[in-house]
Amino acid sequence: VQLQASGGGLVQTGASLRLSCAASGRPGSTIGWFRQAPGKEREFVAAISYVGRSTTYADSVKGRFTISRDNARTTVYLQMNGLKPEDTAVYYCAGDELTGWSLARANKQQSYNSWGQGTLVTVSS
Repeated sequence: VQLQASGGGLVQTGASLRLSCAASGRPGSTIGWFRQAPGKEREFVAAISYVGRSTTYADSVKGRFTISRDNARTTVYLQMNGLKPEDTAVYYCAGDELTGWSLARANKQQSYNSWGQGTLVTVSS
């Protein structure tokens, strides 16, 4: 799976942004969003199954972020509302090396073997 993330930018606290992840290649993969803040390890944000019926979120973004994908299954979105300074990070989308949905796999970085280049989100206070 080839992935390309876009949509990052500089916003103020409380603002919204929508990230996009253009996916091409082998169908059937779960797509996940991860983020890495300065000086911190990369962490899981959200994931969605190939058909879009199953999703999971990190506790830190539940109720604020929504992951979705288009009907053509070529783009995965991460709608981010109520942004906080602690959301500042480089956001990456990634494709699971296996097909099918597994909640046990979806939030683990080691499940993913295809990574996009990242897009920077900066939230000012």
